[in-house]
Amino acid sequence: MKTQRFATLLAGLTALFIAGTAGAHCQIPCGIYDDEARAVAMSEHITTVEKSMARIRELSTAEEPDLNQITRWVANKEHHADELIGIVTYYFMNQRLKPEHKGDETHQDAYVEQLTLLHEMMVVAMKAKQTTDAAHTARLRELLVAFEESYFGHAVGQH
Repeated sequence: MKTQRFATLLAGLTALFIAGTAGAHCQIPCGIYDDEARAVAMSEHITTVEKSMARIRELSTAEEPDLNQITRWVANKEHHADELIGIVTYYFMNQRLKPEHKGDETHQDAYVEQLTLLHEMMVVAMKAKQTTDAAHTARLRELLVAFEESYFGHAVGQH
């Protein structure tokens, strides 16, 4: 009986994990891409992380901090930072950036620049998970604009 319950719990957690990581985009490849929509979503995740940080700081300095609400905002901040990292990795790095033009220096330079910007975005998003320092969200916005200008040739949305 315990083994069956454990197996059911494990299957449920696995399904949740797979559903959560598949949200960035499929890897079939389906051929359905909307790069600009992903960039807008990245901006929205940065905004949510930023708002979460502000609420955590505000609630933490209250005369009687509401630990439940602080915990919820921390979880929200981490979730949206993970979503941003998911788009960076599962969508752009895995599917959209192509290294195979080795003889084309212009393409190779753009590829390295975009890959570098995305990698730094991942690192800064991880740092945003660890603190409530708004400098991290400001840097994420700078990196997103730089990536958009490199990838699309222009900034996509309001940052």
